[in-house]
Amino acid sequence: MRLIIERSQEDRSYQESFELSLKRVTTLLQAFYEIKSELDATFTFDAGCKSGVCGACAVRVNGREELACAYQPKDGDRVEALKYHKILRDLKVQKREAHSTLKRIIPPAKSLKSKAISPKEEVKFRIQSDCILCDSCYSVCPVLAVNPNFLAPFALSRAWRYIQDPRVEADKKTKLSYLQQDAIWDCTLCGECTAVCPQGLDPKNDIMQLRGESLKAGFDDPNFSTQNFGVPDFSGGFGF
Repeated sequence: MRLIIERSQEDRSYQESFELSLKRVTTLLQAFYEIKSELDATFTFDAGCKSGVCGACAVRVNGREELACAYQPKDGDRVEALKYHKILRDLKVQKREAHSTLKRIIPPAKSLKSKAISPKEEVKFRIQSDCILCDSCYSVCPVLAVNPNFLAPFALSRAWRYIQDPRVEADKKTKLSYLQQDAIWDCTLCGECTAVCPQGLDPKNDIMQLRGESLKAGFDDPNFSTQNFGVPDFSGGFGF
C-alpha cells in the first residue's frame, strides 16, 4: 500500500510516498507509526488516545478531515495537515490559536451557579458537551478562508451549550451579544462542519438555533438588507 504524505520541514514543503505492508496496518495512525519506526524517524504527527476520544490525530485525507486512529487507509491515499493552522512539522499543527476562540464564549467562573440540574435540562446540551476539539470542523470551514477572525464552528456549538445551561447566570441577551460579529451571521450554513464531525455533533444546526435566539432577543441579521428577494428593479424606468 502506498501513502502520499504532504510534508513540511524547515520551511520546506514537499510530497513524499511511502510503501507499507497491509498486514501491519489497519488504521492510518498505525501507518504513521510504521513510517516513523521503519522508514523515516523524522516523520512527525500528533496522536493521543488512539481511540477516537482525544482528537489529537485529526488530519486531511484526500481533501477530507478524518481521525487517523479511526480511518482505514487505502492505496494511494493523500494525507496532509489540517487547514488554517500553523504547521509545526509534517502533520503536526499548532491548535492554540484555533482554541483561543473559546475564550469569547466560555462564561467566567463567577457566573456559574453551583446547583443540581435535572436530566431533562441536561439533555438539552449533552451532545454539544461531546466535542473533542479535534478541529476537523475548523479545518473544513470555508468562511475561515476569507475571514480568519470567524468564530470556529466548535466554539459556536459550545456557545449553544452554554446558552442552554441554566447554571450560567448571565442573561441570554448578554450571552448572545458576543456572537453577533465574526460569528453566527458570517456562517454560510454549508453544513461541512456537521459532515466531518467524528462525534456526530451538528454545528450547523447549533448556529441556526443561535440565529433564531438572537432574532428573538432583538438582534438583527446584518445580511437581511443585502438579500435579493426577486423584486423587480424599476430604477431604469418602465421602458414605455
